[in-house]
Amino acid sequence: MPKADEPVLGTPFDLAPPQESEEPPVADRIRRLVEGERYGVLCTQGGGQPYGSMVAFACTVDLCTLVFATPIATRKFRLLSECDRVALLIDNRARVPYELTRIEAVTVTGHAVRPEARGEHERWAALLIGRHPHLRTFVEAPTSALFRVDAVRYLHVSRFQEVRQWIPTPS
Repeated sequence: MPKADEPVLGTPFDLAPPQESEEPPVADRIRRLVEGERYGVLCTQGGGQPYGSMVAFACTVDLCTLVFATPIATRKFRLLSECDRVALLIDNRARVPYELTRIEAVTVTGHAVRPEARGEHERWAALLIGRHPHLRTFVEAPTSALFRVDAVRYLHVSRFQEVRQWIPTPS
């Protein structure tokens, strides 16, 4: 079981949609959004200051783990090395720029871990390169590092105000 990142939000955030709703379950909506978007904003922290960075990411089928690469000589790498608590924001606003009620976003909270063991590093690199083949040289460069995010929870926002929580479970 992943480490907790914050208290569970409680039943108002976990309620299923009303029976008359034709919307798919929140897990399906999250999956569609995560699989449909290739980039997100990684949120880190350091010295009491939050930071946001664009990352190309890939995700496991069960949505329990995400992976991204970063250059070692960056603030992002330093902050990730100092504090493993992260959030990754993924949204579809570019797809529906003039339809605010159709914008969806998900914030994945979790813990970033650098997979350094040889076999583990290759596994995560293959997942990331499989989704972003154009990043192969960057991902395999000795000046880059991979980070795996062990997801603790997903917070899905739709219609600008409807927030639902989903906690992934390994398959």
